[in-house]
Amino acid sequence: MSAPSTPQDAPKVSVSPEATGAPKVTEREARQVAEAAREQSWRKPSFAKELFLGRFRLDLIHPHPLPASEDVQRGEEFLAKLRDFCETKIDGALIERQARIPDEVIEGLKELGALGMKIDTKYGGLGLTQVYYNKALALVGSVSPAIGALLSAHQSIGVPQPLKIFGTQEQKEKFLPRLARTDISAFLLTEPDVGSDPARLATTAVPDGDDYVLDGVKLWTTNGVVADLLVVMARVPKSEGHKGGITAFVVEAGDEGITVENRNAFMGLRGIENGVTRFHQVRVPAANRIGPEGAGLKIALTTLNTGRLSLPAMCVGAGKWCLKIAREWSAVREQWGKPVAKHEAVGAKISFIAATTFAMEAVVDLASQMADEDRNDIRIEAALAKLYGSEMSWLIADELVQIRGGRGFETAESLAARGERAVPTEQLLRDLRINRIFEGSTEIMHLLIAREAVDAHLSVAGDIIDPDKSLGDKARAGAAATAFYARWLPKLVAGPGQLPRSYAEFHPRGHTDLSVHLRYVERTSRKLARSTFYAMSRWQGRMETKQGFLGRVVDIGAELFAMSAACVRAELLRRTGEHGREAYRLADAFCRQSRIRVEELFGRLWTNTDDLDRSVVKDVLAGSYTWLEEGVLDPSGDGPWIADATPGPSMRENVHRPFR
Repeated sequence: MSAPSTPQDAPKVSVSPEATGAPKVTEREARQVAEAAREQSWRKPSFAKELFLGRFRLDLIHPHPLPASEDVQRGEEFLAKLRDFCETKIDGALIERQARIPDEVIEGLKELGALGMKIDTKYGGLGLTQVYYNKALALVGSVSPAIGALLSAHQSIGVPQPLKIFGTQEQKEKFLPRLARTDISAFLLTEPDVGSDPARLATTAVPDGDDYVLDGVKLWTTNGVVADLLVVMARVPKSEGHKGGITAFVVEAGDEGITVENRNAFMGLRGIENGVTRFHQVRVPAANRIGPEGAGLKIALTTLNTGRLSLPAMCVGAGKWCLKIAREWSAVREQWGKPVAKHEAVGAKISFIAATTFAMEAVVDLASQMADEDRNDIRIEAALAKLYGSEMSWLIADELVQIRGGRGFETAESLAARGERAVPTEQLLRDLRINRIFEGSTEIMHLLIAREAVDAHLSVAGDIIDPDKSLGDKARAGAAATAFYARWLPKLVAGPGQLPRSYAEFHPRGHTDLSVHLRYVERTSRKLARSTFYAMSRWQGRMETKQGFLGRVVDIGAELFAMSAACVRAELLRRTGEHGREAYRLADAFCRQSRIRVEELFGRLWTNTDDLDRSVVKDVLAGSYTWLEEGVLDPSGDGPWIADATPGPSMRENVHRPFR
């Protein structure tokens, strides 16, 4: 690292889009690419979509769907084996110290069948349901989040899932048996200068006879350092006989021309095998293309519809562990003559951890069971689960650090060295932080969910605000919108949430009353829909720029979904005789905490500093406040903000090391 420099004399080094190979695109072009990739139709009902439209369809989630008995038996048998393996063969502290998962652990997981949890039994997999796959990830992730990330990246977004949905029979027979038992896979989309804006994807796949020739650089390739098979997104140039567009390919990781140039290191997940992969003149058979040309982004987004559920599942595992540590520590640590748990300031944190963990598990289990049943479209539910789980688990871990005090900031190794229990609280905080960025950052998730939430409005009124539409198109859209809103708006005035006896089955004798919370959800969903309609009427085409507003709308919807899931889960547990009374109390506590957050978010819909913030940002970027940066030194090293990703042969050592 070079000597630090002041803000005034810091080197201004950057890389142009041309240097990275990323094509120049306008904001409108980028949005068109993203819009073309999303699923356009809604063939099945969606509880969350209806919620954003002001229609509380409790019938879509209650009674809570249940797995088939054979699925339960198969899942429980595997969980028992996995638990024994985790307890006897995995040393999470060792993985943290060495920043590596031992080869023998990977081999043990392979023998256990953990690579094929979601792969059909006819291809050598275990054929677990989404529910039990998630339970397995929560279990193994509680011992080592790095192993959880490896298994999740392999099966949730790696080669198995897109092949399951879009692969040919020949591709399934060729690759799935390998992926179920021996081969690890990775998903390669992100590039040094391309994140959530795939319109600028620079990696190319040029047709050449019966092959495609890959050139480009991929960044943050989770599992890329150790993978045997890759699913790669690359741009096929449009030419005679080729539609072109972003396309998905299965690529053998050991093929000539592929170089893993770096194994990246992070603040958390220290055992994760994440790297930078360069492709130079890599020949890929056309038979390895997944789906048609131009379908790559649609394949990626469809894969993530259920793939996103693995991340919040591990967040649930983190919440459960935090609750255990908070309970045990707060009962023995005394301050001013009594355990710290009995001091209100600490007790409130413990209540938040317990209630929120209950709700997070309710959300994940409900969405997962709906995914297994395949009766509902869960694209919004899965996205909400990811958004809510990543944000709330981070808050839970932060509260645990606070409860533990100085010991929460101290490493487990240091605690053990001085004779105390080695509790890795600070590690959990570091490990969880990436979840707010992985598989779509919170900001991107807000926009993605908001787009789906307003789909019904754009379907009938989108042409009115589209500058490319003709006057005739706008007139027809205006007539359609008038008819739609004439039917829809009156339904937002009143509903079951205003009737005192609605949802009475959620107030059984001797239990806390949850019906009051479901009535609140019903009323509030209508209020949210009215607010969204008013905003669209007010801002029209500028609505897409109001990211602060859209984010709050989505956050309100996430809370309402979580409240609904918590109540439905509590009733399920009551009916099955599994801690029903306690579950009702937890659901009640969560809903009351959630309602406070919802009311605050509603207040901030219209009373906020969004306009002022934009003004301040404009001044910051113009350099108006550089004087505020004076008085410090910048310890950063020299170099470009974005690494050069110009296609070409690699000049670096290949650090690819498959587990063989």
